[in-house]
Amino acid sequence: MKTLSRRSFKNGGREGAGVVTTRHTLRTNSWTAEVETLETAIGRLTADRPLANNCHVVFFEIAGDDQLHVNVTHQRPASAVDGWAGPAEVPDGFVHNRRFGDTTPSRMMRHIRDMIFAPPTGAN
Repeated sequence: MKTLSRRSFKNGGREGAGVVTTRHTLRTNSWTAEVETLETAIGRLTADRPLANNCHVVFFEIAGDDQLHVNVTHQRPASAVDGWAGPAEVPDGFVHNRRFGDTTPSRMMRHIRDMIFAPPTGAN
């Protein structure tokens, strides 16, 4: 696998606002168009809305599985969001995972947006 894209989106230049980065390591071209659309949409999200918790989004495929896998890792623990597995503690923070199959990019984006902007644990 190779990294095809790595992007960093700062929140409209606001000082002290969190940053979201994206990366994809796709094995095939099956999800390339959708992932590019999702990365662009993520950039638009964070331009207008402050992000309280630095976040890293990774899109990837697994051999023998035709679904798109998405990991969202927050620097600090984030509240659970329906449909996402996790969190698991990893060296870079706290990761949640979700798989997408026959789902439109706009619906995928709604789910990813909800996870990116999940409030810190205990903030509800």
